[in-house]
Amino acid sequence: MEYRKLPHGGEAISVIGLGTSSIQASSEKEIQETVETAAEQGINYFDMASAESKPFAAYGRALSGRRDQVYFQIHFGADYHTGTYGWTTDLDTVKKSIDWQLQMLQTDYIDFGFIHCIDEESDLKTVEHAGILSYIEELKRQGIVRHIGLSSHTPALAQKVLDMEILDMMMFSINPAYDYRKGEYGIGNVEERMALYRRCEKEGIGISVMKAFGAGQLLNEKTSPFGKALTEYQCIQYALDKPGVVTVLPGIRGKEDLKRILKFFEAGPEEKDYSVIGTFTPQDAEGICVYCNHCQPCPKGLDVALINKYYDLARAGDLLAADHYRNLKQKAGDCIQCGHCNSRCPFHVDQMARMKEIEQYFK
Repeated sequence: MEYRKLPHGGEAISVIGLGTSSIQASSEKEIQETVETAAEQGINYFDMASAESKPFAAYGRALSGRRDQVYFQIHFGADYHTGTYGWTTDLDTVKKSIDWQLQMLQTDYIDFGFIHCIDEESDLKTVEHAGILSYIEELKRQGIVRHIGLSSHTPALAQKVLDMEILDMMMFSINPAYDYRKGEYGIGNVEERMALYRRCEKEGIGISVMKAFGAGQLLNEKTSPFGKALTEYQCIQYALDKPGVVTVLPGIRGKEDLKRILKFFEAGPEEKDYSVIGTFTPQDAEGICVYCNHCQPCPKGLDVALINKYYDLARAGDLLAADHYRNLKQKAGDCIQCGHCNSRCPFHVDQMARMKEIEQYFK
């Protein structure tokens, strides 16, 4: 397992966590065994936006002996009193749901308390007016909530909540389809979405990724908005390469799915290479470095993707990015202008010109 530190707090979070959107398809015994196996394999981040109430007790039993080693992402607005998921902005219902979730999970605190599923400005106003946001903030003051988060699919709305300066984590839908406005939740163009990721990195807001597989649609050529399928490993790597991302939360149905997902760490670079998306979205992707590393290996040893990422982040105002760049062994000025990266880039980025531009910027 690999881990990334949450900037606000320093928790080491597994780069792959677990979503609960599909696991209710298994028996409670299977759910418990799957979560136990996940924890044994180093997964320590669990999102609890479940489609049903069924998984909660199984998660509680599975993790009761290692509560101090794992992190729960719990949603203020997800309601399970009927046995299936419901969305609510009624404060009393939210309080009852949170109490029930804590009881089922056998815990008395929440690592990440999320303002749940806010996609419209009217949703945000409703949550504020209902007192839900104030309730989360009060629980944080009491130490019951350790970090405040937001789940959203809308870049403009997410930016608005970032302006409130209350967030430590954000759950956002990241995959090639949505970033290039393909599919139901492809809200905002690629620049708007990348600007959000860069701002999160700049301000130390971690991103936990939902819908990395586009609700499974990207994995099947018949349902993929590109008409071609991607693999789970390509989608996971795509999300992990985005600025700000701390963990990716694939939904799984049981132990077999978990076993397959964990083989991501054994997969070679060619299995994780998602540069094929450059052929799917030629107009939207043209000239934009998405840090896919398809240009590797550089004959001079430059990490072209990382140099590009630090440059983009520095231009967005991230002072740490400039320090990270200066600590690189090989910098843009070491480029010998051989054209290897240009010839391999599926997005037709002129990296030779960009290396000159980056060199001048950091000078």
